[in-house]
Amino acid sequence: MISLRYHIVSITACFLALAVGVVLGSTALNGSLLSGLSDQKKDLGTQVSDLEAQRNALNARLADADAFAGSMGPKVVAGSLDKRTVVLVTTEDARPADRDALKQLVQQSGASVTGELQLTDAFTDPEKADQLRDVVTRLQPAGSQFPTAGDSGTLAGALLGSVLLLDKTTAKPQATGDELAAALGGLTDGGFVKPSQGVQPAQLAIVLTGAQQTGDGAGDRAATIARFATQLDRSGAGTVLAGDPGSADGSGPIGVVRADTSATSILSTVDNVDSAAGRVATLLALREQLDGGSGRYGIGGNAQAPAPGVGSSAGN
Repeated sequence: MISLRYHIVSITACFLALAVGVVLGSTALNGSLLSGLSDQKKDLGTQVSDLEAQRNALNARLADADAFAGSMGPKVVAGSLDKRTVVLVTTEDARPADRDALKQLVQQSGASVTGELQLTDAFTDPEKADQLRDVVTRLQPAGSQFPTAGDSGTLAGALLGSVLLLDKTTAKPQATGDELAAALGGLTDGGFVKPSQGVQPAQLAIVLTGAQQTGDGAGDRAATIARFATQLDRSGAGTVLAGDPGSADGSGPIGVVRADTSATSILSTVDNVDSAAGRVATLLALREQLDGGSGRYGIGGNAQAPAPGVGSSAGN
């Protein structure tokens, strides 16, 4: 007769055999799995090394190309803006190195810089837009025509364009010296601008910005700079908005301009002013502005060409 003890021993033996099978099977599987993962890790390591080598090679080529542009730049722009005048407007995130290099290239083109004006963070702060609008309206020079658009960037562009830029037809000031002083003084007192000493009106303007705007209100900040530069362009003989590569993104001032066909039809943009090639493109774009043209230049996906006169990948 089969006893209870026999049943218990039999069942225990079955579970023991099952456990041993599971252990042996999982050990074999883990060994195969680990071997496969090890091979994949080795392959990925090789790919990473190859990509790093390619990146280093590309960076070296870019450095060589930019060094060449830097050495040839003064020769390329020489005489292109002979006896012209340029006012330089910068945002607070613009790099001083880019500003100084642009000023030097302007002088090498035969032009002179009549002054500098920095737009503070308050200028683009959405929470201070109403305050900026009120200050600008109060400082409007007698006889000047401001656009009906009520946004602060456009109105500020109209005010500063009327006092900082010469009439594009007569090349004469559009405001008196007192009106220029009042406009700069009022905006300075409001914390919206920081002008250099002795700013004088010019024929052309460069608006220099940094990369894309970030944080709360980034889109509004970028739009304020974009609209300001566009209106400044309407006020004189030509304006170029130049920035770092990130400025051509959707949350960057150049990106905002390039998404607006009415703005791109008049305002030129350069999205790689952090490079020697981009600064040369900025000066050539100023010359093109003087001749009545405009374009989107640089390395961004929404650029039409590296520089004026260089193979275009898209129409104006």
